[in-house]
Amino acid sequence: MSVINTQIKPFKAQAFKAGKFIEVSDADLKGKWSVFFFYPADFTFVCPTELGDVADHYEEFQKIGVEIFSVSTDTHFTHKAWHDSSETIGKIQYAMIGDPTLQISRNFEVLREDQGLANRGTYIVDPEGIIQALEITAEGIGRDASDLLRKVKAAQYVASHPGEVCPAKWKEGEATLAPSLDLVGKI
Repeated sequence: MSVINTQIKPFKAQAFKAGKFIEVSDADLKGKWSVFFFYPADFTFVCPTELGDVADHYEEFQKIGVEIFSVSTDTHFTHKAWHDSSETIGKIQYAMIGDPTLQISRNFEVLREDQGLANRGTYIVDPEGIIQALEITAEGIGRDASDLLRKVKAAQYVASHPGEVCPAKWKEGEATLAPSLDLVGKI
């Protein structure tokens, strides 16, 4: 069973953001686009390259009204320690949510129960709290923030243009499709 097109489940957690500890809950997401970026653990190898890539694109996400939330099963204290000790992680301005109870990882069905770690999972959530897209990758496969940005823009376009869909490799400003009987077998 997939969580795609489902409402995110309620949660409340501590996070580290911009030098402070903050509380984040599902209520904070209402009315805006969000990306949940799950990763296995702090102080690892592929994870900082991914989180740094997202940090490099954070301003672009902000310009299109998207908030980023990275999530691991580490605590918000561990996130702060990592932020303070790593040049790559130190540039992060988005919220780094701690999920030591494993609730959020379970809610998004990304938890490796036998290890207490989250898989590499990316979720695009619309302003109503509905999961519009998700991607899960294996431990050794890093994700690309520029492709995530493209997918978010496609999700936003489809949401604001009912009856249109974005084809493969669609980029902002390119042609879309309007599914109809006339297109069947012609693409």
